[in-house]
Amino acid sequence: MNTPLGKKKWVIPEGYIPGWSHGDSPDLESHDALLILNTSNKTAHVEIYIYFEDKDPVGPYSVIINPIRTKHLLVNDFTSPQPIPRETAYSSVISSDTPVVVEYTRLDSRQAENALLTTIAYPVEERKSNG
Repeated sequence: MNTPLGKKKWVIPEGYIPGWSHGDSPDLESHDALLILNTSNKTAHVEIYIYFEDKDPVGPYSVIINPIRTKHLLVNDFTSPQPIPRETAYSSVISSDTPVVVEYTRLDSRQAENALLTTIAYPVEERKSNG
């Protein structure tokens, strides 16, 4: 593919990792996930910042996605600079040095009837500076 697909900046205003699960772990553990697709011939260096309602943002969580590859990231597993708290609303800003495509997914298995939510992240257009 000659022209990489996607954008360099993405926003996900929704985030919430349920605090417990109904099913067997790890398959049915409640989780949030980011799926990032890199269709370019360059390695994508990705930084993720997490925003909260009542405290300062946390990040960056750094990820490398090899050329013409995809990566599935469980937000539950983010540890550095700190774990994402469970049962806490959050939002995400994802930045990459090469265009990527970002999708957000949540599995909520707090009850026997599981719920799966997925949505494409909001791509942010980079503004050109006039100076």
